[in-house]
Amino acid sequence: MPDANVGGKDRLLRAVLAVVSTVVAVQALRGGRRKLGAVAGLAALGAGFNAVTSFCGLNALLGIDTTDD
Repeated sequence: MPDANVGGKDRLLRAVLAVVSTVVAVQALRGGRRKLGAVAGLAALGAGFNAVTSFCGLNALLGIDTTDD
């Protein structure tokens, strides 16, 4: 596994974003808005992955490390 580059407040923010995106995705899919549901679902998966693994590929590409927060 790559070195962690997401930490502290950034990790908490990504976890909250994952939960909110999940709620939006479920509501959108229940309302028949499949495109919004799919986009929100993908956002939830990405943010959740970042929060759980403490790694973000975009941060790695940009040289950003928030583990000292």
